[in-house]
Amino acid sequence: MANSSTQPVAIIPPSPSREFRGVWVASVANIDWPSKPSLTTSQQQAELITILDRAAKLKLNAVILQVRPGCDALYQSALEPWSEFLTGQMGKPPAPYYDPLAFAVTEAHKRGLELHAWFNPYRARHPQAKSIVAANHISKTHPELVKHYGKYLWLDPGEKAVQDYTVQVIMDVVNRYDIDGVHIDDYFYPYPEKDRRNKTIDFPDQISWQKYQKSGGTENHNDWRRENVNTLIQRLYQSIKSTKPWVKFGISPFGIWQPGFPKQIGNDKAFNAYQELYADSRKWLMNGWLDYLSPQLYWKIEQAQQSYPVLLNWWIEQNTQSRHIWPGIFTSRIGQNSSTAWPAKEIVYQIKTTQGRTGSDGNIHFSMKPLLQNRGGIADLLPQDVYHHSALVPSSPWLDNTPPEKPQVSLEKDVTGTKTVLKWQPTGKQPVWLWVVQTKIGHEWNTNILPTGQNSTLLNNHQVEDVAISAVTRYGIQGTSAIVEIPQYQARNSNRMF
Repeated sequence: MANSSTQPVAIIPPSPSREFRGVWVASVANIDWPSKPSLTTSQQQAELITILDRAAKLKLNAVILQVRPGCDALYQSALEPWSEFLTGQMGKPPAPYYDPLAFAVTEAHKRGLELHAWFNPYRARHPQAKSIVAANHISKTHPELVKHYGKYLWLDPGEKAVQDYTVQVIMDVVNRYDIDGVHIDDYFYPYPEKDRRNKTIDFPDQISWQKYQKSGGTENHNDWRRENVNTLIQRLYQSIKSTKPWVKFGISPFGIWQPGFPKQIGNDKAFNAYQELYADSRKWLMNGWLDYLSPQLYWKIEQAQQSYPVLLNWWIEQNTQSRHIWPGIFTSRIGQNSSTAWPAKEIVYQIKTTQGRTGSDGNIHFSMKPLLQNRGGIADLLPQDVYHHSALVPSSPWLDNTPPEKPQVSLEKDVTGTKTVLKWQPTGKQPVWLWVVQTKIGHEWNTNILPTGQNSTLLNNHQVEDVAISAVTRYGIQGTSAIVEIPQYQARNSNRMF
């Protein structure tokens, strides 16, 4: 038998953490960005850089940027007018001109952040919008598709032309921009509005409903409305996957599918998104018509009728297609001046709850503002506690499970001849999204996640013994590491294999 002391010792770096750490950046009513509609181009860009820098510093890995708050655009579009939340006037481009979405994608990717484009599929105008409606807004070009509902203008989901138009708008962005995800939130049919007598207004879809009935449709009115939304969801998923399969499709519905699911959640008076928004979010999840579901679990852990962990467990149980469950959390509730405000530690505990559940591997913060303001110290707590280490976005193997090749790695001296520079290049045909660079000192490994544009690093710690470098694809699949022994340790450890 061979002496065990002479056996080569394999160098095996640890697997990086996997967790979706996202944040919503809302443009509607200037909630997050831009902070007001009168900013100059340079001010808008500076604010966006501040947001992305803060996200990277907090070790987040995804930003969900609202680009279509009301049939308008925070990007160059031939289909819809510029948003007034960007420039103060619907249809007015930024001056000096730039494309905010293209800028956001480039700057996010420089920092290794995913950029998901967030669309409102049906809302045509928000009550906070005050400027004159542009001539190329859909309420002007196709008024027959737009309904006045309470304080809002709303596209009629029952019109086939509306579905076609919404898919066209979203796919235009998928085709033209290097986004990492398409995201829609909880607005399907509108939240109920009341009239002056405090009576709920029914959505005015009589024309499209009668068309359906005359065509031989047999579903009742409510089921027909739900099916209109279902059809859009399915079409969007199929369209995205047939065009750019790596672009994730995510939905963040109201956090409770229906009151009573599970049994202790809600009551007869609780809001019912299934009946009132016509959103059958469980069906979308169970049919696999999305890559991630982010139910808005905007309630405290101890809140019995809307308990965060109870609802999270229920959603995990519905996930028969093994999609991602990344709940939305109400970080904006943090504050100290209101009886309804939460302490920052509530958010930390909710993230820990998610981290402790098999079947859920991430969260999305609503919204960016409290993280910028460090409200309640949350921006200090996150990296100290639950986001102490960097994390990769969880992989989506149902989209593609092909690992990338090992990179080609070399060691060189810097121009002074005193420091070691590690360089690497991709090999193979699989495009690289991120690099995982791990350095070992003694028995400890340190992991850094770097953007694909970075292909070298300075080894300025003379105690580094080993380096492992691996590639990660747009689908989140990590390849095998290329292992490098730093030269000064090779003679001492000549029996190690790599």
